[in-house]
Amino acid sequence: MNPFDLFSNWYREELERNTNAIPAACCLSTAGLDGYPNARFVALKEVKDESFILTGSLQTRKGKEITMSSKIALTFWWTNTQRQVRIQGEATLLSNQMADGYFQARPMDAQIISTISKQGQALENPELLQRQFYAFERPVERAFIPRPPDWGAYMVKPIRLEFMAFKNSRFHERVLYQLDHGKWVTSLLQP
Repeated sequence: MNPFDLFSNWYREELERNTNAIPAACCLSTAGLDGYPNARFVALKEVKDESFILTGSLQTRKGKEITMSSKIALTFWWTNTQRQVRIQGEATLLSNQMADGYFQARPMDAQIISTISKQGQALENPELLQRQFYAFERPVERAFIPRPPDWGAYMVKPIRLEFMAFKNSRFHERVLYQLDHGKWVTSLLQP
């Protein structure tokens, strides 16, 4: 089985058992601007063309760190199935046209927040931001909000995927897929 089929199977099983968590949430790790590793949770948009798609503001610390070093890591933890998936790969920016599609697929309130907020910058007046949101929301009852120019989508092409199924016996099952000259090489890892 290739790693993307395995990922899809595990993801589907987590969705089937999940009642209140967010299986699409994953921890994105980057090399920090200050040399320290940096991690935050983001939402996986989809798995497409053997890549993992993420979106967000390009001007945040996250966006600047990916620009500085495209080598990133993603970690999924699925509580219901007791599984973890670790991914290392290269992130590349997708076209504006593709980013437009992902932006338009977001709920309207998420589109508005992405438009009015300078994500990650200091917030001096929360009430002002809320007023901006509601002022923007009222006339926008129409269906289209253009994607802000500093909002984009990344495609993460993995070079390494590790799947771990936790066991009560502590003999966790770990399978590593590594890309070697265009082919996936599989090996079992000790727990």
